[in-house]
Amino acid sequence: MVEDVKYLGTALKNQNVIQEEIKSRLTSEKCLLSSDAEPFVFQFEIKNLKVTIYRTIILRVVLYGRENWSPTCWEKRRLRVSENRAMRRIFGSKWDEVTGEWRKLHNEELNDMYCSPNIVRVIKSR
Repeated sequence: MVEDVKYLGTALKNQNVIQEEIKSRLTSEKCLLSSDAEPFVFQFEIKNLKVTIYRTIILRVVLYGRENWSPTCWEKRRLRVSENRAMRRIFGSKWDEVTGEWRKLHNEELNDMYCSPNIVRVIKSR
């Protein structure tokens, strides 16, 4: 009996365990968002362009073949963490008036800036 098969870049298993598949997709996302990814290196680029690139290329890489996914709470959390990491990379840091230092954006601020549904909602809607 075959336990797992790689078909069109998607690992299919005889059990509904998708942790390794999600892990490999998130690794692909990290590679696309690495410091060598030209659109994300330059600070002066338009943020809307970066968001468009994220939606059209990176999100599609992560969500390819997701029809057989039924993510658990842990997997949903990993997907949201990965999406927030990408959004922090796109939107950069924020100057804090109180401390007088640069800081990371909080999740609520990212949700306000990125007004599309989060990755978990996209998976559920499809």
